[in-house]
Amino acid sequence: MASAPSPKLSAPLEQGAPPSAVRVRFCPSPTGNPHVGLVRTALFNWAFARHHQGTLVFRIEDTDAARDSEESYEQLLDSMRWLGFDWDEGPEVGGPHAPYRQSQRMDLYKDVARKLLEAGHAYHCYCTTSELEERREAARAAGRPSGYDGHCRELSAAQVEEYTAQGREPIVRFRMPDEAITFTDLVRGEITYLAENVPDYGIVRANGAPLYTLVNPVDDALMEITHVLRGEDLLSSTPRQIALYKALTELGIAKETPAFGHLPYVMGEGNKKLSKRDPQSSLNLYRERGFLPEGLLNYLSLLGWSLSADRDIFSVEEMVAAFEISDVNPNPARFDLKKAEAINADHIRLLDAKDFAERCAPWLKAPFAPWAPEDFDESKWQAVAPHAQTRLKVLSEITDNVDFLFLPEPVFDEASWTKAMKEGSDALLRTAREKLESADWTSPDSLKEAVLAAGEAHGLKLGKAQAPVRVAVTGRTVGLPLFESLQILGKDTTLARIDAALAKLAA
Repeated sequence: MASAPSPKLSAPLEQGAPPSAVRVRFCPSPTGNPHVGLVRTALFNWAFARHHQGTLVFRIEDTDAARDSEESYEQLLDSMRWLGFDWDEGPEVGGPHAPYRQSQRMDLYKDVARKLLEAGHAYHCYCTTSELEERREAARAAGRPSGYDGHCRELSAAQVEEYTAQGREPIVRFRMPDEAITFTDLVRGEITYLAENVPDYGIVRANGAPLYTLVNPVDDALMEITHVLRGEDLLSSTPRQIALYKALTELGIAKETPAFGHLPYVMGEGNKKLSKRDPQSSLNLYRERGFLPEGLLNYLSLLGWSLSADRDIFSVEEMVAAFEISDVNPNPARFDLKKAEAINADHIRLLDAKDFAERCAPWLKAPFAPWAPEDFDESKWQAVAPHAQTRLKVLSEITDNVDFLFLPEPVFDEASWTKAMKEGSDALLRTAREKLESADWTSPDSLKEAVLAAGEAHGLKLGKAQAPVRVAVTGRTVGLPLFESLQILGKDTTLARIDAALAKLAA
């Protein structure tokens, strides 16, 4: 959907300060709708880069032709712009390491694979799928690790000739070192993987297509990435990448191995990892419901990090000023929609009146607005906007809150009608109409006094007395402040709607 433009996020950096050595990357695949977990990863990388006056590289991992699409690519760029993220290198910006789409870098990956083979860091593996599975089953039965067993590590020329004669097309495997790999994770501390748990792995398919296991580290190396901040689901691939980095450094392709930090899972319902299949994971859902980018980012930042123990509401600029990856909590973070809405509501309150009115604009016209364009009254909208701003959790709620102002007659919620229009409501409405007709319509307080007086005449307090009036005029039992709403709607329309409600009750 079209929505009001978001302000570009800006970090509180020293004017003229030189960039630091920090280089991070955000490298999504253009498959389907962007995921809120993906946005959280982008936010932490962006905040880390801006906090350290470093460089954010935006890279597109689009080597999976079966799943990637140009539509998803454009959607990714649009989402980044909507969220307010900027990037220093990447699509639409360029940079010294272009191109920034992996599909345009295939020759480079093939060249690196060739160099790894020539240097003995990789080898051809001719094992068939059935052979691999058979040996895995045997390993599992014997209680041994079931990863690749190194069968093709040291093939003789005769064996290679035999496999070739059989028409086997080999993949390329990276040769893992026969030693444990230890590294210090920026979020989780020191981690060790034993050699038997990290077997040799494929880096190029039999058809020559490079795999993620090759292209991701190669791009990080060539783009001189210093810190890799990514999801916890990729933690197990880290020892493989560290070994590959060592080989790339020996070949002069990489300068150093980056530091790794693995962000906690975002959990959904039932203590399960939030997946793309979960409806609440889609970024588009939050855009369409009218979340503010700053509200959504504030909430997502709390999924693993906090500004302070007693403060949940803050700006992105405040986050940038305080963000350190070492402060991220390694424990899984639960996605709580109600809390996300509450935080967004606070950010709606923080908007100035003009900005709020502008951001509501998409929901005040087709296809969201049920009224005809010619029935929209800008002066009424400007008058009611400050009252609406204090009531909304998300911007899309504005449509139902103000529809009574622009529709020829209210849309009655039958449940609300039944709840409000109890026995004696007709007598109350007649008295309220009489009092309102003689009230001072330049003052909401005067309208309140009129309804209060009508209630007292029937032995009712204000809360009970105003319910039938609200439903008669707006169609709902809850909504914007009633007496300000009546004043904005106007005397003639208000009285006519009370008359219509009396007729409905009589029928």
